[in-house]
Amino acid sequence: MKKVPLLTLVVMLVSALLAGCGTTPSTSSSATGDVKDPAAITIAWLPNNAGEDFKDTRAAIDQAIEKATGLKVVDKLTTDYAITVEAIASGNAQLAYLGGESYVEAHSKNPKVVPLVVNSGDSGTLKDALYYSRILVKKGNEDQYKSGDGYSIDNIAGKKYSFVSTSSTSGFKVPTSLMVSYFSKQDKWKNLKAEDLLQGGNGKFFSQVLFGGSHQLSLVNLLTGKSDVSSVDDVDVSSYVDLTAGKDNTPGAVYTVKENAADPFSKLAGAQYVVIKSIPVINGPIAVNTSALSKKTVDAMIQVLTSAETTKNEKIFIPKDSKAKGFFNAPQRFLATDDSLYQPIRDLSN
Repeated sequence: MKKVPLLTLVVMLVSALLAGCGTTPSTSSSATGDVKDPAAITIAWLPNNAGEDFKDTRAAIDQAIEKATGLKVVDKLTTDYAITVEAIASGNAQLAYLGGESYVEAHSKNPKVVPLVVNSGDSGTLKDALYYSRILVKKGNEDQYKSGDGYSIDNIAGKKYSFVSTSSTSGFKVPTSLMVSYFSKQDKWKNLKAEDLLQGGNGKFFSQVLFGGSHQLSLVNLLTGKSDVSSVDDVDVSSYVDLTAGKDNTPGAVYTVKENAADPFSKLAGAQYVVIKSIPVINGPIAVNTSALSKKTVDAMIQVLTSAETTKNEKIFIPKDSKAKGFFNAPQRFLATDDSLYQPIRDLSN
C-alpha cells in the first residue's frame, strides 16, 4: 500500500469531490439499449443498511424505482460485504448501495458496474458529499491516547482492534492507510503494510484483530470490551447514539447509546465512546450493473432518484428533527456521478 500522509489523503478525497462536481454519469455510455431487463430489479444492501430499522428507507427507494421503471424491485439483505460485492458484480443483483471500497472492488470484478447516483452533502452538491471514518475508544480509556490538548493514535499499537470488513472504506481501507502512513515513519514499524494489520498476535502490530462485519457490530465489539479500539463510521451508527460532549466527528467527541436503541444496542443503553481520530471519506454510490439492465431503465432510475419528488421524500432523506431512521439525511439529495469520483479510494491500493 502506498504510504499516503494523512493531510495528502484528506486532500485527495476532498479534491475528488470538487473534480466530480458537474460530471455526467458513466452509465449513459456503458449501458446498451439491447440489454433485456429482468422480470424484477434486485437491490443488494450491505449489512450496515440491511437492518429492520432501515426498512422504510429501503422500501421508499424501491417504490420510486418501481414507479419509474414499471419493474418490481426486490431487496437482497446481505450479512457480508463480499456477498454484496459479488451480487452486483455477477449481475445477480442489478443495483447495490455500496461504500467507496466495496464499489471499487465490484467495478474491478466487472467494469460494467458503475455509479448510478451518490448522495450529496448538505449543500446539495458533491463539494461536501462526505462522511467520516473514525477511530474510537471506550469512554474511560481515552486518557491512554491523550497527546497534549488532543489525541494521538500512537498507543493503538499492541491493542485489540476491531475493523468492519476488508471491503469497507471507512471501516478498513482509510484507517489502515492512515496507520501505515503514520507508523511507518517509526523505525520499529518502518516496513509496516496493510496486510500486517489483518491479524494480531506476538510480534504483530495488534495483539488481536477482529472484524465486526458491520459498523454496528464493530462498535458493539468496543462497547462490550472485545476490542480496545474500533474503526466505525458516523452514518451507520448515528441513529443509535447521541452526541453528548464535544463537536461531532472531531477528536474528543463523546457519544452515548440511546435508552431506546434497537438491536444490536438494546442492552447497551448509556454506554459511551470517544473519538480519537476522524477522517473525511467520499460518500458511497448506489451502483448499477449496466450489463444487467437496459439503458432505458438505467436512465429512468437516474431521473427518478435525482428528482425533486425523491429529494422531498422524508422516508428517504430524513429530516434532522425526525425520529425516523435511515441512511440519508435532509437537505441532501441524489446526484448523478461517474467512476472517477472513486479514483482516490482506488489509489490507496497503488
